[in-house]
Amino acid sequence: MEMIPITTFAGRTVAVLGLAKSGSASARALRAGGAKVIAWDDAPARRASAEADGTAVADFYSMDWRGVAALVPSPGVPLQAPMPHEAVLLARAAGCEVIGDMELFARQCRDAGTGARVAAITGTNGKSTTTALLAYVLRACGRDAIEGGNLGTPVLELPKLGQGGTYVLELSSYQIDLTRTFAADVAVLLNITPDHIDRHGSMAGYIAAKERLFHQQRDDQVAVIGVDDADSAAMFERASTARRKNVIPVSVGRELRGGVFVRDGILHDARHGAGQRIVDLRTARLVGVHNWQNMAVAYAAAVSLGCAPHAVAAALLTFPGLAHRIEDVGTIDGVRFVNDSKATNADAAARALACFANIYWIAGGRPKEGGIESLRSFFPRVRNAFLIGEAADAFARTIGDDIDVTRSGTLARAVRDAFAAAGRDDIDDPVVLLSPACASFDQFKNFEERGDAFRQLVAELRAEARP
Repeated sequence: MEMIPITTFAGRTVAVLGLAKSGSASARALRAGGAKVIAWDDAPARRASAEADGTAVADFYSMDWRGVAALVPSPGVPLQAPMPHEAVLLARAAGCEVIGDMELFARQCRDAGTGARVAAITGTNGKSTTTALLAYVLRACGRDAIEGGNLGTPVLELPKLGQGGTYVLELSSYQIDLTRTFAADVAVLLNITPDHIDRHGSMAGYIAAKERLFHQQRDDQVAVIGVDDADSAAMFERASTARRKNVIPVSVGRELRGGVFVRDGILHDARHGAGQRIVDLRTARLVGVHNWQNMAVAYAAAVSLGCAPHAVAAALLTFPGLAHRIEDVGTIDGVRFVNDSKATNADAAARALACFANIYWIAGGRPKEGGIESLRSFFPRVRNAFLIGEAADAFARTIGDDIDVTRSGTLARAVRDAFAAAGRDDIDDPVVLLSPACASFDQFKNFEERGDAFRQLVAELRAEARP
């Protein structure tokens, strides 16, 4: 297994709290670098797995914290609101610093002096797509780049990169909260909308967590900030005032002097004066206006890392997108199938519904607070709704008479019902869209399993449709 050994705590004791993906990776990397690691997870199975892997387990609630150099909690462990985790309180009382895997990574990179660069991506929406997109663009431009962090592979399980390499890392607000000296060569903020307020205590706390990413940068490092919402725009103004240079604004729909913007689908680069037309994003494989922002931000980051604008533009058009996010899984008899299983709430589903007309919408699962009332403006795009899971009755009540509704119950039934309905209707470009606006846990382990099942069901239909 690839790993970045953490030697900065060699010979000292480090406590790791939470043994899911990032916690297990932190424990292994610290041990590989010579630290004495003790760990805890409230789940007995995870504790047993850690012991089998060679990590010592200790009861954090009763042990003596004196002599522990650092506590490394998993990102989901509460630090402030609604109440700090008991182990965090015990560690702080003993004068033990509380840091995360991103901070371990930052200190190791600085001390080892590998020469690799770091691009960090955060934001409420779009950060996973933008992280994968930027890494793809860098590789297309001949750079050694790898993505990870909150997306996919934990940062400490990424391979060691040397001079000329770039780590492209997705950071959640939770992960940024656990940094102290993490300073990205290019730091990106896509947008800010209310999220994780229970963890950060307030919207101001959530914004402050995101803004830490820029406060910790040096003046010679680059900040790329989307400015299409009020809180992000205010953050751009603060960063510009503090640093006066190397802060690039990005907008979709608004012309910017000194930044990057998209107007009528055309990406413009106005970093050095008048806006220069770069590429028509309407021809990209990524669909949707929301992805124009992701592509514009990736462009700004890539050119800031030294890539040629024309090479970046060409790469933007060929990026296929992420699995389970408005993922085109094929066309059968003129009916297009799109897997947006990642849309586990209404806000995410809105992005997919905005991309298409003549939609045969598969929705439902375990409902989230607020349901789908916020999606009413998209109902005219939907020809039929095929409802599944626990949310079916509630969604049907919200839809009322605005859309024809079929209570399919299961995803397997919904795929066949939607395909049959699309085949009966004489319309252009019908799309069967799985965009559930719900969690998957009533019928599937996670959204990935749900999306994989959708792909398989489409493959079965395709096999049946062959003469």
